Amino acid sequence: MGLKILLVNGSHPFGHSQGKLNETLQSVAKEALTGLGHSIQETTVTKGYNVEEEVEKFVSSDVVIYQFPGWWMGVPWPLKKYIDEVFTIGYGKLYASDGRSRVNPTKNYGKGGLLHGKHYMFSTTWNAPFEAFNEFGNFFDGRGADNVLYPVHKAHEFLAMTGLPSFMVNDVIKNPQVESYLSSYKLHLQKVFASN
Repeated sequence: MGLKILLVNGSHPFGHSQGKLNETLQSVAKEALTGLGHSIQETTVTKGYNVEEEVEKFVSSDVVIYQFPGWWMGVPWPLKKYIDEVFTIGYGKLYASDGRSRVNPTKNYGKGGLLHGKHYMFSTTWNAPFEAFNEFGNFFDGRGADNVLYPVHKAHEFLAMTGLPSFMVNDVIKNPQVESYLSSYKLHLQKVFASN
């Protein structure tokens, strides 16, 4: 029996970007995961959403996969708004508390999540080249994209979700290699989700 997977497209047309690469990667994920026997729900943030329905999608899904561009070292503001709204309204369904007790208020912060056994994954697009993330002395000084997105990872950990290996494509404006991105993403999805 396949997984229930929610695909959240967090791209947003802005400036010189129209969000087409992220839309294409989202389509690749839908096709590949359906082909592996998983059932798919989708949300495209810029098309609008009902916050309560999104909470229910999180509750009913085994995995949430986000597709978004890295903007100014983080997520686009409509996706941040989506996360803020859904997670906040999700009190009682996504998390029970911040995890602390009055008996020991300095311990267990972030341990009140209710989504144990559920996973999330980030698929991201960046203008920055791969080396900017992974070479010491380069812009991110070897920290990698997951550390750049550390606060977003921690938000999901607050819900008791566990991260799956992230996927990213680089140099998408100055040196786009779309066919390579798509084939690499298919391989990544196959590796992460074929055995589930």
